[in-house]
Amino acid sequence: MLALAAGAAQAAEPAPISRCAATARFDLESSESAPDVCASADEPTTFFFDSRVALGAVEFQPEGRLADWSVGKEALSLNVIPKGDYLAGERVKVTVRFADGAAPASASFWLVGHASKGTRRVEVFRKPRPPDVCEKERDEAQAEARQCQEDKARLLAEREEPGGLMGAAWLERAGVVASKKLGSWVREQPANALRLDEAWSYSYTVKGETRPASVAARLGLSNPGAEPWTLAGAALVDSMGEEVELARWQEAPIPANGAGAVVVGIEGEPAQLGCPCTLKLWEAQGPRTFTLENVTFPEGKAKGP
Repeated sequence: MLALAAGAAQAAEPAPISRCAATARFDLESSESAPDVCASADEPTTFFFDSRVALGAVEFQPEGRLADWSVGKEALSLNVIPKGDYLAGERVKVTVRFADGAAPASASFWLVGHASKGTRRVEVFRKPRPPDVCEKERDEAQAEARQCQEDKARLLAEREEPGGLMGAAWLERAGVVASKKLGSWVREQPANALRLDEAWSYSYTVKGETRPASVAARLGLSNPGAEPWTLAGAALVDSMGEEVELARWQEAPIPANGAGAVVVGIEGEPAQLGCPCTLKLWEAQGPRTFTLENVTFPEGKAKGP
């Protein structure tokens, strides 16, 4: 949520307003108190009733905070527009009386100021809702739930995926970096817990520099073991024995008798290493490691601003 602050004179968003739907529905029989309705400055909010409103029987407390209001056709709707200086958190009580005199004889609502997400349509029911309305509300709730799940999955993926060159390696966006597929010259150790399916290496060189500013590798691996394999650490060792720990990313553990992928890399320091290098991967616990020898990175052309 965004924190709204517009000086000491402006009130904060009230706690009861946790969400502001574009359409809100209220059953007067089940409403014990005046419900809150989000309203934004200079934006209309329209109430639709299943009973006629008595003309001249609409009240606002306090008065003078609306730019305009009007009762609609056949007195079945009420349109209100808060003034342009309507504050976030400001509250105006709207009370309407119905023309037929049946119970409930009136209905009240609080127009609660919201900076950007005022409710556009408010449906008010004195009688039980028709089946088609209930079905529509169910469909809208299901669609909203699906959208929330999709938004959650997208946000989690954006948060969890690696950035920088490692992200480019994972997403295979080789157009912005130099890349090459590591072929038969790389060597796996016989004692490796995993088997190499494919390997790509990446480098990025800033314009004006002669050595890469960052390097990364993406490995497709198979796990012949009986337990899943989770990457806990990675290091790159050059021909002089100098070792540098690498950043790492794995979307999910490599399942038993299954396949998966990992991305490792670092910015700055590995560019000074003399490769061919040895790449080491290991788990948090246990002896199941993976070592790949004779790893090289593409030189490519200098790119960047």
